Amino acid sequence: MSAVLDLRAPARAVGLSLPPAGVLQRPAIATWRERMSNEHGSARVFEVLATQCRRLGRDDDARELASFADEERRHGVLCGAVVEALGGEATAPSAEPRPIPLHEDADTPLEALLRNVLSVCCASETVAVALIGAERSLMPAGPLRQLLTEIWADEVGHARFGWRLLATVDASLDASMRARLRDYVEVALAHLVAHELAHLPLIEPPRAGASLGLCNGRDARSLLFDAIDTVILPGLARHGLAPQTLLRRGSTLHAAPGSPVAESIDPRLEESCEPVEVAAADDEPHPGA
Repeated sequence: MSAVLDLRAPARAVGLSLPPAGVLQRPAIATWRERMSNEHGSARVFEVLATQCRRLGRDDDARELASFADEERRHGVLCGAVVEALGGEATAPSAEPRPIPLHEDADTPLEALLRNVLSVCCASETVAVALIGAERSLMPAGPLRQLLTEIWADEVGHARFGWRLLATVDASLDASMRARLRDYVEVALAHLVAHELAHLPLIEPPRAGASLGLCNGRDARSLLFDAIDTVILPGLARHGLAPQTLLRRGSTLHAAPGSPVAESIDPRLEESCEPVEVAAADDEPHPGA
């Protein structure tokens, strides 16, 4: 019998109430159930990073990362609450734990930690801030937007942690380590692009879908590459960690032929799409690179 992630009890305890979703009920339930599973499963990523920090004697960082794991599990419950409020059940098949590399081939434990911090916090979580922020900006005021704001604020904290740690250790990175990390970043971005494109189908839901968190796939893909080009690569460049090939080419949609990023992109997906403009108030959280 396959294991099941069952968050029904804590999800129902949230007490979320939403109006009937009509014809959008089934796709909305499927979307939020997948989110529930992904968010809950992401806790393990931060637990691994916490272990790496403890090995380096960075106990304060380890405690903060452990709190991120708790936040991800809470996000799973919140997404499950949406599933329940839409008329579904907050259960899903338990996904196979995805391997989180410890990078034991790295020259030093710090370099091993930085590989994961760059991939998880500076790349993946920074993209999540952009995508969730855009989704939130299209939602009308109400309980679902408030719930998404809670998730978004936590993701901002996860991204900020990575950029802050990078700034803290910058002076200790020698030229050879920076070169190795640049090579790793290009591979990590390739994996990120492939993962996000697989989960952002080229569909355009009805306009009402935005109120339920059903995103426009074309706009989300455009925002993915905008986040990489305008936030992640410039942020890495300030530390000498951005692959020069990607910086010269501008958009990763047009990465150099044969590069890991270019090879991760199906040519059929390189269709133009309008970028999403996200207007954030000055008092709202945003990741600082």
